[in-house]
Amino acid sequence: MTVSSPDLQAFLLATPFFGGLSDASLDLLISMLVECRFDAGATVVAEGEPGRSMFIVKSGRLAVSKRRDSGTAVPISALERGDFFGEMTLIEMQNRSATVVAESETVLYELTAQKLYACYKADIHAYVIVLQNINRELCRRLRRADNRITGHQAGDDI
Repeated sequence: MTVSSPDLQAFLLATPFFGGLSDASLDLLISMLVECRFDAGATVVAEGEPGRSMFIVKSGRLAVSKRRDSGTAVPISALERGDFFGEMTLIEMQNRSATVVAESETVLYELTAQKLYACYKADIHAYVIVLQNINRELCRRLRRADNRITGHQAGDDI
């Protein structure tokens, strides 16, 4: 299915990754995205494999898991429309930290490290906003993980 540019812009601006970007900066980043499709049950990324890209979920549902030392998979989270994943490899240049499997037919937009670097060269302001957005989301995830570990619920006074 072809998505019109205004529809794609509206979708992306509603995600935490693209918030705060000007129209010109958003257009630049849109030109760098590649649409990827996965069938239900397909592994999108596998824990431990090299990774040099991140993904924004256009549609579908994905399951994120990590392996225990024993090899069993531990569910971490579910991803749906508007979520993004894989950004850690763009920041720390390490292998994938988790496995992500499509639970249903899924459409993703991929942004590679090479394209993000091209954004840095072409529009440093957009690059800074994108990194701030990534860092903000990573902080949210860390806070949620901290709360799960300590047994706090969302909204508890900490």
